[in-house]
Amino acid sequence: MKEIDASILEFIDDHHVMTLATCRDGQPWVASCFYAYDAKENVFLITTDKETKHGSEALDNKHVAVNIVLETEKIGMIRGLQVSAEIECIEASIFSKYKRIYLKRFPYAVLKQSDLWIVKPQLMKLTDNRLGFGKKLIWTNN
Repeated sequence: MKEIDASILEFIDDHHVMTLATCRDGQPWVASCFYAYDAKENVFLITTDKETKHGSEALDNKHVAVNIVLETEKIGMIRGLQVSAEIECIEASIFSKYKRIYLKRFPYAVLKQSDLWIVKPQLMKLTDNRLGFGKKLIWTNN
């Protein structure tokens, strides 16, 4: 795996909610999801039921987009991460490993039974105005 810039990893660690975009039949949809991140494997973990709109769409189309943003009105502080990724519902054989990672970040999630999903980035672009107006850091898996 290509090395990921430390600024991207820091930004991911500083946040916990992503906007997940799915699409079916040319109609896009977005949902807010809590996430845990496994830096060793460069994957995001989310929970949602397969029956939700975004869950059922992800089952039909594994190509998704993710956005994580720092909300600010200060132009020099604007930061945001855009991600092109593939998503899949985690199989029982590897479920416990990833569930432990997710529950470490969100222990209260043990109270709700929900499907666990893995989001595998293909491209990540961090815009960080602290490094200069419109400065972009890009990671790609190829």
